[in-house]
Formats: sequence, structure tokens, C-alpha cells
Amino acid sequence: MPLPTFPDIESVFSENGPISLAVAGFSSRSQQTEMAQAVLDAISKNSVIVIEAGTGTGKTFAYLAPAILSGGKIIVSTGTKTLQDQLHARDIPVMLKALGLSLEVALLKGRANYICHYHLGRTLQEGRLPSREDAAYLALIARHAEHSTSGDKAGLVEVPEDAGIWPFVTSTRENCLGSECPNHQECFVLEARKKAMQADLVVVNHHLFFADVMLKDEGVAELLPACNTVIFDEAHQLPEIASLFLGEAVGVGQMVELARDAKIEAAISAKDFSALPESATKFEKCARDLRLAAPDAESRLSFASLDKAFFAALSSLQQSLDAFLGLLELQAERSEGLANCRDRAFDILRKLKNWISDDSGDYVRWVEVYSQSLQLNSTPMSIAKLFADQIEARPKSWIFTSATLSMKGNFSHYLEQMGLDDAQTLCLDSPFDYPSQSLLYVPEALPEPNRREHTEAVVESALPLIRASGGRAFLLFTSLKAMRLAHELLKARFAAEGMDFPVLVQGEGAKHAMLDAFRQLGNAVLLGSQSFWEGVDVRGEALSLVVIDKLPFAPPDDPVLSARIEKINREGGNAFMEFQLPHAVLTLKQGAGRLIRSETDTGVLMICDPRLISKSYGRKIWQSLPPMKRTRALDEAVEFLKKGWA
Repeated sequence: MPLPTFPDIESVFSENGPISLAVAGFSSRSQQTEMAQAVLDAISKNSVIVIEAGTGTGKTFAYLAPAILSGGKIIVSTGTKTLQDQLHARDIPVMLKALGLSLEVALLKGRANYICHYHLGRTLQEGRLPSREDAAYLALIARHAEHSTSGDKAGLVEVPEDAGIWPFVTSTRENCLGSECPNHQECFVLEARKKAMQADLVVVNHHLFFADVMLKDEGVAELLPACNTVIFDEAHQLPEIASLFLGEAVGVGQMVELARDAKIEAAISAKDFSALPESATKFEKCARDLRLAAPDAESRLSFASLDKAFFAALSSLQQSLDAFLGLLELQAERSEGLANCRDRAFDILRKLKNWISDDSGDYVRWVEVYSQSLQLNSTPMSIAKLFADQIEARPKSWIFTSATLSMKGNFSHYLEQMGLDDAQTLCLDSPFDYPSQSLLYVPEALPEPNRREHTEAVVESALPLIRASGGRAFLLFTSLKAMRLAHELLKARFAAEGMDFPVLVQGEGAKHAMLDAFRQLGNAVLLGSQSFWEGVDVRGEALSLVVIDKLPFAPPDDPVLSARIEKINREGGNAFMEFQLPHAVLTLKQGAGRLIRSETDTGVLMICDPRLISKSYGRKIWQSLPPMKRTRALDEAVEFLKKGWA
């Protein structure tokens, strides 16, 4: 369909323009128009631009309109699957309707989001599942696979996204049989990729983008050569996600899954070779023993901190894997499933050996310990050159946008992390009237954040504000430990003072369900840690108070951060000012961004960290936040909330 013509991009976003006519309540914002023009220019020049667009700018429409009107193939990558679904189901259809266009749009997710006919059939045949609940879910999934056109598990709301049955009925990169699969012709993953190849606009998420591009899988890597424009929304997440996929990892879960699959395949195709399932069982035990050799608590451990017991368990694991791989090689010709298990075992052994022996200094070796599992990670010291090479190899327009990419308009930290030395930058303030809509309150006489009594002081200081706002509060914490303690303290104080506000805490249910409950209750108090600092949009009267317990400096004992800090300081830099402080500022901006989500929202942002006032760098931090009025007086904060509540 030919593209409609408009005098210029400004007319598209004008008060009487096509978007205004199609979207109820739309109002023209200069920041949105300026962003749209910048995106249009970058696309026309095949250049790279990084745009910080403050909350309320309307950045989604600001990049969609010029990208669509420019023609060519577009990839939009978002931070989460939820945002991905929102773009595909709501934002893009609205924009196409406004512009009078009908384009082919595809939604592409990672393979774990699609039911796999082969693994579903094998699980139905095997019939061994961890629980009766999983058996009930299996029947629902089998029915869904028969009638669904996409096989996307998001279409089966009766089965929770984190249900234990999903790994049994979906594929991974490792256990997919590819073209040798007997169900190859009806594969939901291949069908989704086929639609993406034919589409004009493809919506993916960052994890899929990097997993596919960096590992050269069939999917996004195939789409990129034909693509004219790549847009990263929520681009502040990219450094961490890129580090994950530009590195390498191997986990106990992968090993246990391999052993399980090998035993199932052996039972089907090598019943006369008992040595194989016996070896698989021994390998699985060694994998679980590796987890037992690590600390009980969930933690992140540097390579240097690991003890002799851990390395002894690692050596036993490698020996058992060597033996297991030898037997798989003997039997691989008997079925595609066994051949796949052999290839997976070889890949795990390669990663294991690399992790043990690589002491080049280009990568940080560390261990992530979970409650029931463990993962060996090798993370690049810097992703800048690796990512810059990806962009250089694919000349096209690259758009990076988020509400939090700069420190007081300075993008240097982000650009250095991502290797975007020659990128243009644009910083757009929020159109919201922060001085009248919000107040930044830093209580006086709080203990230092490393003191034991700090969390108790946070709760005590927040109580008068919670009472004044009638609940309607988020309490955001920098650690799960502090969040859990605050939850206990808050419930006790509510009971003692007869404050009848519902209390929700992260971990009690799915994030989306908790947010729905928070909105519906209208007077709730929600306590959250990292996952609630961003991607949470509660507009209107349900939220008027956001309390942040500490400035979100990453823990210095984190093995990757520690290695990067050491490298910067060793090379004559100042790691605190160049890395730790900018990182904390960007994270704090995300948390602060939960408060004001519309032109009519009002509320108080309470930051319970005296360093914001007492340290010389505190000024840099609060100057990077939206331009709120500031106070240290409790009475003023209480009065502001009561006024908004009235």
C-alpha cells in the first residue's frame, strides 16, 4: 500500500493531525514532535541516535510514526514480553489506523514461548510429571496446541507463565531437533519466524534480539540483513542484557535437563544399552553435587572466592560428563534425539572447560547460586567493542530510547558502555509540571544506610506519609532482605496503630496480578525490590507516595562490578564517578519515575538516604531527577499529600 503523504512530521502530531483524530484525549507535545523529527532524520541518514525522553513524552508514537512513514523493514525491540504484547496489540494498530496504513506486523518471541509439538507428544507418551497439577495443565496445553494458530503460551491464561510444566512442552536452543524433527512442518516457532520474515514491522524483545544475533540462531539474525531500521525501546536495559548474551553461561539446570532427555531417548531408542541411562544418572548426580558444594544461600561468587570443595565437585562433574559424552557418541546414530543429546553434551563440556581455563582477563568468571540450581558465568569485562562491531557490520538506522539514559543530560556513561562513540544524542524533558505535581522529601536525622537500624527508621519515617496519603504507596527497596524486614515491621505498626491499609509484598503473587490488586484496592501499600523499580505504570489516585530506602548503588562485592571497578581504577580512572554513580543515578531515575505517570497525578517521592544531602555527589543525583520541589520538613510533605488526597 502506498504511504500517505503529510506536509511534514510536525503535522502528524499537530492538534488537528491524524493522530489527534484517531486517539481520544491526544494533546500535541513539543517534546514528542521533536523526538519524531530526530528519529525521522536518523532514519533518512542511516545514522545512530540515543534519545532520553522524559515520562509523558509519548516516545512510542514518536518513534513509530516516522519509522512507519519512512518505509522499509523495521524491527522494534522492547524491554519485556509485556511491553512487546502491548506494542503489537495496541500501540501499532492505533498508529496504523491514524496514518491510514495497513502493514504486515509480526510478533516474534523466544522459542520457550511456543508449544513444541515434539516435546508435548513425548511428554504425553512418557506421562511422568512432577505433580498432579502439572498433569491437569498438560491436558489444557495439548488442547491449546490443537486449536491455536500461534502456539504462544501467552494465549493460554489458565496455565501460569511460571508453571513447572512448561519446560516439558517447549523447546530450547539445545534440545530442538531442527529440520530432523518429525513435527518440523507444523512447528509454531518456524511459523512465527516465517511471518516475521514476511512482515514490514517485527516486534521482538531485547533477550531474543541478543540471544539470536549473538548466537547466530535463525530468527532475528535472519531478519537484520533485510531490515532498514532497528529501534530499542527501554534501551537502558541493554548494557546488562548484552553482557549476558555476549558472554557465556552453563548451568546445573541445563545439565539435569540433558540427563533427563538422554534417559527418555535411551528408553525409546537404546533399550539394550543400560550403560547410557546409568551414566546419565551419575552425570545428573554430579551436577546436583556441584550445587551442594556452593553456599546454601542465593548469592553471586567470584572465581577467586571458590573453595577446594567446589573445584573438587567441578572436577568430578567434568569426568562424569566426559564418560557420558563417550557413551552418547556410541549411540548417537540410533535416533535424532540421541544425536541431539550428544551435541548438547559436547557444548556443555566445551563451556565447562572454557570456564575453568580462561584467565585472559577479558572476561569475568563468576558463579550465580540459586535455591535449587547454579550457573557458571563468563561475562565480558566490557561490551563496547563487541556491540559496536555488531552495529558497524550492519549499516542501517539504529534508534535507542528510554526515559533514563543520561545523568543531567550527559550521556557519556551510556555511550561508553555500549560503544556508541559517534552516536547523536537528544535529551527531552518530561512535559509534566513536576514543580506543582510533586515533592521530593528527604527526612532529617536518618541513620546511615549501612546501619542495622536503617530499615526500621525508613518504616517509622514513612508511616506519617502513608497515613496522610491514605495508603496508596509504593515502598521500593534496594535488597530483598530489607524489603522482607520492612514488611514485618510495617504489618506490626499497622496493627499497633489500627491502620487498615492492605499490604502487598513482592513474591506473594505474579507481578501483574499484584499491580492489578493494587489499582483495584485504591488504598494499598506495596513493597517491592528490583523488579518493581521499572516497567510499572500506575496512574491516577491509586498511587501518591513512592518511598525509596537507599540510593541504588550496586553492591561492590558483585563479582562483575568488582572486576570492572578494579579495571577502571587500575587504568587511572575514577570508578565511582565514571561508573558507580552514573549507574545509581539511572536506576534511581527509574524508581522515581513510578510516581508521576500523567498530567493529573500528584504525589511525594521520599528518599530515605542522608547521602543525598551529606555527600558532595548528592547534588549531582537530585539534579538528575525531575525538577520537583524539595523539602526536608515532614509537615510540608504531609500537607502536600493531604492536599492531593483532598
